[in-house]
Amino acid sequence: MAAAISVQRFVEELEKLHKEMIAGKMKHGEYDQRLAKTIQELRERGVAGDRAEITTALDDARERGVITDAVKDHLEKRLGLV
Repeated sequence: MAAAISVQRFVEELEKLHKEMIAGKMKHGEYDQRLAKTIQELRERGVAGDRAEITTALDDARERGVITDAVKDHLEKRLGLV
């Protein structure tokens, strides 16, 4: 089994997706597919962080405009945080 993914690496992946979307390198459908793949990897490998750490990272990403409220809500549901 592969090692758990750090919260930092997860946020870096969200930032990478955001930058590619803003730069026009991918369409919404592609973003959704890549986000789903990232979530699946997290669920399979686990996250090396507790609930509070993950929630704080998602809140920060939302405040910085990396993710929208809808994406944050979706991630929290998919990761079992709510």
